[in-house]
Amino acid sequence: MQALLNAIAEMEKPTDAQRIFHGRGGLYPGCEHWVLDAFPPVLVLTSFQPTTQDELSLIGAALDRRWAQLCPGEALNWVFQSRHAGEPDTRLMAGSVPEPHVVTEHGTRFRVHVLKGQNHGLFLDMAEGRSWVRQWAHHHPQGKALNLFAYTCAFSVVALLAGAQQVVNVDMSHGAMAIGQQNHQLNTLSHGASFLAHDIFKTWGKISRSGPYDLIVVDPPSYQKGSFIATKDYGRLLRRLPELLQTGGHALLCLNAPELGMDFLQEQVRIASPALDFVERLPNPAVFADVSPDRSLKVLLYRIT
Repeated sequence: MQALLNAIAEMEKPTDAQRIFHGRGGLYPGCEHWVLDAFPPVLVLTSFQPTTQDELSLIGAALDRRWAQLCPGEALNWVFQSRHAGEPDTRLMAGSVPEPHVVTEHGTRFRVHVLKGQNHGLFLDMAEGRSWVRQWAHHHPQGKALNLFAYTCAFSVVALLAGAQQVVNVDMSHGAMAIGQQNHQLNTLSHGASFLAHDIFKTWGKISRSGPYDLIVVDPPSYQKGSFIATKDYGRLLRRLPELLQTGGHALLCLNAPELGMDFLQEQVRIASPALDFVERLPNPAVFADVSPDRSLKVLLYRIT
């Protein structure tokens, strides 16, 4: 646990949503189950193994000490989530959580929910992917994008803010789509986005009618029964991409499955969409460093010529 305590002792006051400590990367022996995130003004501690009250008290005391140094007189707000079995158990340990809870990333605003579910509304490891999309939109001011498995539509928000003309968001979760619409409103985006709360594999007609696209973002769950299983479904999704892309268009393909390496995704592309040319793998944020790059988030950029 010492590496986590060290990270707390050295952390700066977070302003944007960000990861502070990433034990899951395996670089800190004995701390592989700990993660500490900042969703200002709230800190969220997550454990992927059973914990004791003594451990939580020790961490809580470390957070109290550092917060008193960083923000004298300001209340510490922190949440603990246990993820070692079944449904996550989430507890407010100190302070409070604002409602609505809105965080920022490079000036962009997002609605989050840290007290329910294991996904908080914004995937922090995808920050570099959002940065790339922001840059892409800046250089393609009339670009049209398709955001598949859009979740709360963060890619859409950053693309439209940077100048994209249109983004079609598709996700079968009506709840996620509703938060996605709120995220657009938070950033005063009143036009350019459309929201299809449908199963992607049953919506190709609607998706095709809005194309072709200059950019397609594919960020599916790795294993979600009834929605998407990477080993079974990634290939059949990839087969549809060439017909949806403009000549010269890009596809940003994401995979967050520790058991499936970069080679898996590249082979899927080679078989299902040989017209796509590999460009690069985007880096993950430095704090998400992993002993094995193949275990970490894979974000691969392709281009069709």
